[in-house]
Amino acid sequence: MPILETAKTTRQRRQADVSRAKVSRPPLLENGDRLTALEFLRRYEAMPGLKKAQLIEGIVYMPSPVRAKQHAEPDGLIQGWLFTYALEHPELRCYPNATLLLAPDNAPQLDAILCSTPRRGGHVWLNDDGYLCGKPELVCEIAASSASVDLHEKLRAYQRNGIQEYLVWLTTEQRVCWFRLVEQEYQEMKETGGKLHSAVFPGLVLDVKALLKLDSPRVIAALKSRR
Repeated sequence: MPILETAKTTRQRRQADVSRAKVSRPPLLENGDRLTALEFLRRYEAMPGLKKAQLIEGIVYMPSPVRAKQHAEPDGLIQGWLFTYALEHPELRCYPNATLLLAPDNAPQLDAILCSTPRRGGHVWLNDDGYLCGKPELVCEIAASSASVDLHEKLRAYQRNGIQEYLVWLTTEQRVCWFRLVEQEYQEMKETGGKLHSAVFPGLVLDVKALLKLDSPRVIAALKSRR
């Protein structure tokens, strides 16, 4: 009898453990969920198999699979361009595909970020969990078209929260839009001699024609020539 009671008690404990696990496990992230940044991160961290999800203006966005030509290759070129610039400026950091805690209702996972080194009291800092927080000077996104969230909800969120520059590469439209924050509103910067120049980072030059042709050597050469 004691053996039977012990087996029964063991089963009851296991059932209780399973019940507690079900209660403590957060709900899965779903496209279109309306959440705070803290709840978004709680659910995201509980889904290790999920590689990209974002919270923009309180709404969850879970992008479709990444295509090589339209996103992956352009993504790598933009990151290489920023990384090359950051190498020459030790006070800066380049972060590819990092989640940014921008505001209580915004936690985008950006294609690339260029910013000052994170520190307490600076434009950006790292929280205790290692997430980047604050307002990076420059953020970049690779977008399929101007109809995407990158030129609408994200643009409004970045503008409202004071990010100084925002670059969007519209790969299917063969177009680059680089915005600068002027009196709390984004203004699109104009090309000079086929190039775009950052107003925040001196010498950060983008050869637009070379970029659209995925001509990495020319993109880097223009950056190094600073013209």
